[in-house]
Amino acid sequence: MPDSAKYVLIGSTEPRSGKSTALFAIAFQLQSCGFTVGWGKPLASGDGARDSLECLDTDLNFVPDMLSLGHEQRKPPLLCMDEGTLARQLVRAEEADFRDALREYRTESASDVVLLEGPGTLEEGALMHLSLPEMAIALDAAVILVMQCNTRHMVDQIVSAQKRLGRSLLGVVINGVNEANETFMAEVVAPYLENHGIPILATLPQIPFLQGVRVSEIVHHLDADVICCADHLDLVVESLKIGAMNVNAALRFFSQGVHQAVVTGGDRRDLQIAALETSTHCLVLTGQIPPAEDVVALAKDKEVPVLSVATDTLTTVERIDSLFGHVPLNNPDKVSLVKAHLAKKLDLARLIQLLGLERPAIAPHS
Repeated sequence: MPDSAKYVLIGSTEPRSGKSTALFAIAFQLQSCGFTVGWGKPLASGDGARDSLECLDTDLNFVPDMLSLGHEQRKPPLLCMDEGTLARQLVRAEEADFRDALREYRTESASDVVLLEGPGTLEEGALMHLSLPEMAIALDAAVILVMQCNTRHMVDQIVSAQKRLGRSLLGVVINGVNEANETFMAEVVAPYLENHGIPILATLPQIPFLQGVRVSEIVHHLDADVICCADHLDLVVESLKIGAMNVNAALRFFSQGVHQAVVTGGDRRDLQIAALETSTHCLVLTGQIPPAEDVVALAKDKEVPVLSVATDTLTTVERIDSLFGHVPLNNPDKVSLVKAHLAKKLDLARLIQLLGLERPAIAPHS
């Protein structure tokens, strides 16, 4: 029996463009209309340490759980891509080809729409014929490109992608649009793309919280010692500040941040106290110098985790900064924010029309 479900690949031209954010927004809106949604990630991300598909990237359980999907609505990954897998593919006597396995995704589905998270670029997965354009052909799937707002290069990338994807390209979602770019996006970029046959399905505003990282993720990434408030490591850090000035300047500087992590030397008691008097979610002390007792007491009172690391301040800041926007959307609070504030930005009526769907006779109450 042929599969009547519509298959949609959520892809991008650059990693960490916000595919998961867009996917949740689309899924929530479709579900609100009564459509049954399925999900899958054909090319999963490995942890480089284990081979079992059961222990791969957090999306494999987190996304379907957040969407309340049943087992029959989940598509298993075809391949875990990590350094070990890549090495094995490169030394194989025969070229790996997952196209037949990918076509089996089109077996009878329990869903009206199957949303598949594609690779991070148009090229990723090409070694195994699992690149975004090849997936689109094998699955006869529509492609929605998620683009991080960058008015200088974004349009070039979209136009280039249109040439490669052809009729498979259903439309684009522009993510992370800040106030400074709103007018240019609405009055210049969007009309240009629409005039060139590229529908804009959503323009999602920039929300710093979505780019933030949990304190627990900072602890793991830095291999830091937790001095206090280990029960508050679920706090989300949205910005990063360096404490390396006099205390008066520090107070003004720290006061400008919201939900920040402050990195300063373990011997700078004055800056540590100044940071704790502002909107600080995490205090990172470098040089492995233990903080003074009154600093720890104030941190406990403010419920702010204090971390200690052996690295110098510059190295520590660079390592934390590399996390922003690079951490998976594996936080229920972030998903709730997407549902409440971003999902409604989707042009749902147009998406339904482009997919050729018919609205269910009775939609659930949202």
